[in-house]
Amino acid sequence: MAFAYTIDGRTVFGDKRVVYGRFTNGGADTGGDVVTGLSVVEQFHITLQGAAVVASAPVVNETLPLNSGDVTIVTVADADGQFIAIGRE
Repeated sequence: MAFAYTIDGRTVFGDKRVVYGRFTNGGADTGGDVVTGLSVVEQFHITLQGAAVVASAPVVNETLPLNSGDVTIVTVADADGQFIAIGRE
């Protein structure tokens, strides 16, 4: 199984657009691209989930604010979690 993500919802916080969802990695996968649909991503937060302790924190492999909606994340192998992107449409 390769890196995959789902967009679970979209909402508005004040004058910001918010997109949130989940991602999964296959056994050897260490992240991938999340296409948020935003034109500018100002913040991107990642929370890992699972029963085991994770050896290193996941990171956003971008410089924010990002003038694109495609955000690359890097995780340890086989990590799953949730994300929230905040920005503008």
